[in-house]
Amino acid sequence: MQQKPFVLSMKVLVRDAKGGCLLLRRSMASKANAGKWDLPGGKVDPGEAFDQALLREVTEETGLTISLLRVAGSAESELPARKVAYLIMEGRVESGAIRLSPEHDDFRWVNVRELPSMDLAEQFQPFAKAYADSCAGEPVG
Repeated sequence: MQQKPFVLSMKVLVRDAKGGCLLLRRSMASKANAGKWDLPGGKVDPGEAFDQALLREVTEETGLTISLLRVAGSAESELPARKVAYLIMEGRVESGAIRLSPEHDDFRWVNVRELPSMDLAEQFQPFAKAYADSCAGEPVG
């Protein structure tokens, strides 16, 4: 039995100055998770450093420039031909205004406590709950 290869996908929970978390809604034309809320990010190209891949993806998808703060968690999913390992970072907005790519049709800044109740792609639901629980002591913005 041949095992499916793993690919790395980088995601980031972008926080703003008020502590809000940026979510992007995948367009209805998306092959995967159409209409679901998602975190900015994407695949790492061969030879590309994972942090640079994430910064590139965020700029492409949102128009924002961010800084990366720490590893916030992980997730995984299984596709027909491969398994996807997600490394989820926490970042903050440095500059820019939201300008969505065609991959997404809406965005929303949500309070960290709202994350678990959002209609996220299934693989990110456990992360959203754990992250919200870890931020339980944060003031409401």
